Amino acid sequence: MRTLFSTLARAVVGAGLAIQSVAAAQVSIQSTGRTLVLGNVSYFVPPSPVSTLHNAAFLIQPASGDLVPFSVIPTSKKVFDGQALEETVSAWSAKDDVWSEAFLTGVYISFNGSHGIPSTSLGSAQKKFGIEFVLRSKGFPLGVSLTKTLPSGPYFLEPATGHIYEAYRLYNDENQSFLYGTISDGQGGYQILSAHVPSAATESIGVPSRLYFTPTPEKPLAGYRLAVKDIYDIKGLRTGCGNRAYYSFYPPKERTAPAIQRLLDGGMVLVGKAKTSQFANGEVATADWVDLHAPYNPRGDGYQDGSSSSTGPGTAQAAYPWLDFAVGSDTGGSMRGPAGANGVFGNRPSHGAVSLDDVMPLSPELDTAGIFSRDAKLWATAGHWWYQNFTSFSKFPKKIIFPLEYWGSSYLQDPPAAGTPDATHNDFIKKLEGFLNTTRTEVTFASLWNETKPANSSAPTLQTLLSTTYADLITLDQIALVADPFFADYAAANGGRTPFINPAPLARWNYGRALPAGRKEEALANKTTFMDWFADSVIKGGDPERCADAILLYPQSSGETSYRNEYFGSPQAPIGFSAGRIAVHGETPDMVVPIGEAPYNSTVSGKEEFLPVTISFITAKGCDLMLFNLFAALQDAGILTPVLTGSKMFA
Repeated sequence: MRTLFSTLARAVVGAGLAIQSVAAAQVSIQSTGRTLVLGNVSYFVPPSPVSTLHNAAFLIQPASGDLVPFSVIPTSKKVFDGQALEETVSAWSAKDDVWSEAFLTGVYISFNGSHGIPSTSLGSAQKKFGIEFVLRSKGFPLGVSLTKTLPSGPYFLEPATGHIYEAYRLYNDENQSFLYGTISDGQGGYQILSAHVPSAATESIGVPSRLYFTPTPEKPLAGYRLAVKDIYDIKGLRTGCGNRAYYSFYPPKERTAPAIQRLLDGGMVLVGKAKTSQFANGEVATADWVDLHAPYNPRGDGYQDGSSSSTGPGTAQAAYPWLDFAVGSDTGGSMRGPAGANGVFGNRPSHGAVSLDDVMPLSPELDTAGIFSRDAKLWATAGHWWYQNFTSFSKFPKKIIFPLEYWGSSYLQDPPAAGTPDATHNDFIKKLEGFLNTTRTEVTFASLWNETKPANSSAPTLQTLLSTTYADLITLDQIALVADPFFADYAAANGGRTPFINPAPLARWNYGRALPAGRKEEALANKTTFMDWFADSVIKGGDPERCADAILLYPQSSGETSYRNEYFGSPQAPIGFSAGRIAVHGETPDMVVPIGEAPYNSTVSGKEEFLPVTISFITAKGCDLMLFNLFAALQDAGILTPVLTGSKMFA
């Protein structure tokens, strides 16, 4: 069925050679890997082999320098027969997107059983799948060994050398969510993937086979693919923060941010750096994104704004089934906005949940690290590993706070009309009430504040207290920690020139530079007043069974359109207080879950399309794992559902 021994080399698209001049008459050539096409699928072959088969030229005929695709099949079966092969093919086809039957040119059957002399008897299955050679490990009679035992999955064998290479499938970043793909450098760092899907107009991302990995208690996230927002340092890579001059000016980083290293230590596989709006400031797709092109939100007609600043991670999570997790950050809504706009699970954790060393700051007093997922149970697994300093709780609060000013009205007294996004929210809350065996408590923040505000606060409303708090902190902090050092470094190296800055961060920094002395101290005092009041009067933590006495709900997205081809006003400093600022100033978790879709008539496609309906959960600081457990339980109960990628969240 195959003649790949002689034809695969002709499918090679690029050999990936890096040439560096050493002297006038001498050059150094270093392979950076190869790109090839197998079965109409593009693959990247890394430059370094993972094992070697001695005497491969003798064992594999005809011997040549071509790359031969084959599969490593570990087995504990004493007799590996045709049925066992059929079962393996079926299981692998369902589990892995990298492996295909094109890797059955040959098989290497590796016995990992404990006793007995194994044998193989593939029978008619060998002919059915077109297997041209069968090799067996040393446990078999006349078996041959590899220099390093390999996990199951697809590989490429170079018969002339016996070298064996892993297979990375290449995907086109059609939604332009990534800056570039990444691959391990084998020394604890990473390098940019030097591969490209033929004819693709955007970046290509390479992913290893899922068959290479097996989760363990020590590495519960083994093999899960991860994208990281480009404000986190990764050893060997530059951190660009959405600014071309910043990316080019500073050298590759010498260590990986501890927050990301924790996920890598848990077994995740970094596949690429994802775009951020510039310096993690809020930007809209039209006009604000100047240095980079804004990623595309895949939902609906594909031309809705993806929110910010974790735009790349959020859109990638919603667009690509081959991506499992994406890390972003949230200072004022940069995880929750994209989670709502793109219809995925996403969180702002309690402040201080993970170290933010080696992460570009917006405001250290407010910055947090969050993670996107499409599945509540996988999300919970990642959350438990990442937020390791929190306590897990299996019981949940019995009080649901329903703040009327953020919902618009009482849904108890005036139920929303069927088929509306409000009805979707209300139906979900009813199911949540049934699950928790409780009913919602309708409140207004204005009344709560007036009745319980601290004696030392003269602010008549929360809006008065906190109107400029967020804007003051993020602008003053980022000017001191990012803008001024960058401007000084850049000017010193470029004859006094200033780098280009996008409109949104520039407007915010100009706002901050005009603030009078003492505004940061005032902002911190107001933030602390709110945080203490919220912990004392709204949601109390410390419950020994449930962690907190309540959860608070507010709508994160309601299927609203935000076309990326519409112009908005000039960017301004983010003044005001809203539901999205509760967790920011209260230092609490705020976690977004997708619950439905709302139809709309698209002015782009001319058809009815659907956009996400999502809801936010807030609880007491440090109770993050309780919420993760709640969402996993709600998914088990069928109240939450994993979301799909692409234009629609649900089938």
